[in-house]
Amino acid sequence: MARTGEKMTEPTQPNELKDEKEGISIWSTILSQVQASSPNKLPSCKLVLILGDDECGKTSLIAKLQGNEDPKKGSGLEYHYILVRDEYRDDHTQLGVWILDGDPWHRNLLKYVVNEVSFPHITVLLAASMTQPWNILESLEKWAMILEENLDRLKLDSDLVKEFKQKTLKRFQEYLEPRDEIENVTSLKKGSGSEEETISLPLDEITLTCNVGLDVIVVVTKTDFMSTLEKDYDYKDEHFDFIQQALRKFCLKFGASLVYTSVKEDKNCDLLYKYLVHKIYSFPFKTPALLVEKDSVFIPSGWDNKNKISILYENLKSVTPDDVYSDFIVNPTIRKPVQREGEIAAEEDQTFLLKQQNLLNQQLSTSVRSQESSMRTPSGAEKTSDRRLSGTTTVQNSPRKIDGPDAVAGSEGVLQNFFNSLLNRKTGPGASSSSASLQSPEKVSVRNDAVAELDRMMRLKKPLAPNQSNNIDNLMNASPGDTGPSSSPQM
Repeated sequence: MARTGEKMTEPTQPNELKDEKEGISIWSTILSQVQASSPNKLPSCKLVLILGDDECGKTSLIAKLQGNEDPKKGSGLEYHYILVRDEYRDDHTQLGVWILDGDPWHRNLLKYVVNEVSFPHITVLLAASMTQPWNILESLEKWAMILEENLDRLKLDSDLVKEFKQKTLKRFQEYLEPRDEIENVTSLKKGSGSEEETISLPLDEITLTCNVGLDVIVVVTKTDFMSTLEKDYDYKDEHFDFIQQALRKFCLKFGASLVYTSVKEDKNCDLLYKYLVHKIYSFPFKTPALLVEKDSVFIPSGWDNKNKISILYENLKSVTPDDVYSDFIVNPTIRKPVQREGEIAAEEDQTFLLKQQNLLNQQLSTSVRSQESSMRTPSGAEKTSDRRLSGTTTVQNSPRKIDGPDAVAGSEGVLQNFFNSLLNRKTGPGASSSSASLQSPEKVSVRNDAVAELDRMMRLKKPLAPNQSNNIDNLMNASPGDTGPSSSPQM
């Protein structure tokens, strides 16, 4: 019985192991399928390629979309990324951005961006600046041709290219304005069961004639310059309407969208970001076409057509829509050119310091010469009899210190001569009143006091003090008939 029992249990063991392996394999398959088809994962392989001339604001525009206030401009082929966050699904990813240099010579670098692997994931931005509206259309056509030439050189499967061109055509034909989506979505789709047929609107003769199979967005930058065009270049609404109708016709050929932006005034920058993530990641987007303000135009792909463009023709008085673009929007050669700040080259340190040293030496020599000329007095100028007295008083009252024995002896000699002239003054026969006043006792005492003061000064051998100089001036100015204490010098 034991053997029988053993024989009965032997075949059950491999069956259990087989069932366990099959169960694990089924669960692994289910988990991998769920993970692959999970709607909560944003793809990380999407790319944006920006083409445009130099100084058209490509780097500044991407920095604005990034929230970067200090953009760094590179050369050749720049790479940036924009952080994309989905708040509804709590997910985020990085949108890669490639910026090609504005020189067409760098077109060979496109092969590192647009190739067989990245082709299905690329969105193209063609940028042009409003600072030079006479070059906008030519610039867009040039870069569109460069893009087409690069795509033609790729070894893409013809069926893949045809599939993407068909998707571009379908997106253009099935466009619905945000306010009409809920109302018309049920009426446009018909069918039975799981199959649905969509009614496609017919296209005119100029729409999608250059279908490259990629989403293309035409971005006109620096629209804040329109006010300068009106002020300095005499641009009118007719000029801006003619530019807009030409750009919209260009966009129809590629099935592209049109966005007017201004980083300086923050116009349509946030709208461009929302439209990008809508086109790339299918985020909801509810903004309709904007045509009211001439500097913030927005026309999504699929909204425009030839009839809507013809509304602008009503404002064209001096030009027709079929005229050559460069014949009406001409490059002004006489008017003010666009002002650009020139680069300032810094000097070498040693050269700069040498210049500063020379300037300091010149200033120092100038100040020394001015001081010497102010201190030097002219020796050859002779004083007249009228100036001699005032000159003597000025020397005595001057606060400047007179050094040396010659200066002291000279001043004392002048004073001695002055007092001697007062003492030895003789009166004439006709001046009886004056001689009588001089022979009075008061005048004699004053004269004796002056002589005593003069002798004392000769003994001290030093300059007169300021108060003594004032007393001498009072004696000089006193009249012969004055008497009293005021005419006596203070000892």
